[in-house]
Amino acid sequence: MEFPFDVDALLPERITVLDQHLRPPARRPGTTTSARVDLQQQIMTIVDELGKASAKAQHLSAPITSASRMQSNRHVIYVLKDTSARPAGKGAIIGFLKVGYKKLFVLDDREAHNEVEPLCILDFYIHETVQRHGHGRELFQYMLQKERVEPHQLAIDRPSQKLLKFLNKHYNLETTVPQVNNFVIFEGFFAHQHRPPAPSLRATRHSGAAAAEPAPAAPPRKLPPKRAEGDIKPYSSSDREFLKVAVEPPWPLNRAPRRATPPAHPPPRSSSLGNSPERGPLRPFVPEQELLRSLRLCPPHPTARLLLAADPGGSSAQRRRTSSLPRSDESRY
Repeated sequence: MEFPFDVDALLPERITVLDQHLRPPARRPGTTTSARVDLQQQIMTIVDELGKASAKAQHLSAPITSASRMQSNRHVIYVLKDTSARPAGKGAIIGFLKVGYKKLFVLDDREAHNEVEPLCILDFYIHETVQRHGHGRELFQYMLQKERVEPHQLAIDRPSQKLLKFLNKHYNLETTVPQVNNFVIFEGFFAHQHRPPAPSLRATRHSGAAAAEPAPAAPPRKLPPKRAEGDIKPYSSSDREFLKVAVEPPWPLNRAPRRATPPAHPPPRSSSLGNSPERGPLRPFVPEQELLRSLRLCPPHPTARLLLAADPGGSSAQRRRTSSLPRSDESRY
């Protein structure tokens, strides 16, 4: 892939590593600020054209590699240039390989979810005119040595059939572990544990000094003086003493209710619906036989005598009862 500017002067090495800043690999002596901006613009042009060519080869609707995407993500791109052919003395680009670390949730052989952060192959492209010449293997092998990883430790984002055949041919990666996302991992991915980055020299020196000089012992802790134990009373006596003491309830329960003094002459109650008159206790129930006996023995009322006298056709029982009365009672009326 040719460009209108000098690629050999811009990228002096055969394989150039570019990060998210997209800066020229080496500063030339006496280069002004405007010249450095022009060099960075040329690198951005190379990245954009390589991304478009890769998207066209993979039949993608939009490129997944561009200068703007590189600047917004912490990815690394390996650019391979052609040092043998020099069309018009400006050099050419053979292809590129973009990688980056990503946090993924992947499934293992037992279909268990695992959170990992492996190195991922994000985009890989070799120009169609120079394919099958070993350039792809050269670029891929250089990346493995630079990143210090093994081929089975990689995760590939939406690999094409050409990339899968390439990995099977050169690195014997054939059996894949099924995933629910767009990434492909191969058998042996979980065999190697991803080690964390090495600690810094300062941290190592600090840990060595800490191991050489033991930490001072902590001062002994002073305990409060122990109280003298008194005579322990039996439970029964303490219980009795507790019952003897009257515990006063809290306020306002401790206030005795005030009883209202009844008036000397209570007001009379009316027989209205609102105030019914007071009634005394009911009399006990009297059987029917005793009630009849008391009626027979009690003397007749004077009013009843007048009624009987006015009614000559009274009953014989009433006449017999009135005739049986003593004469002294009759002489009174």
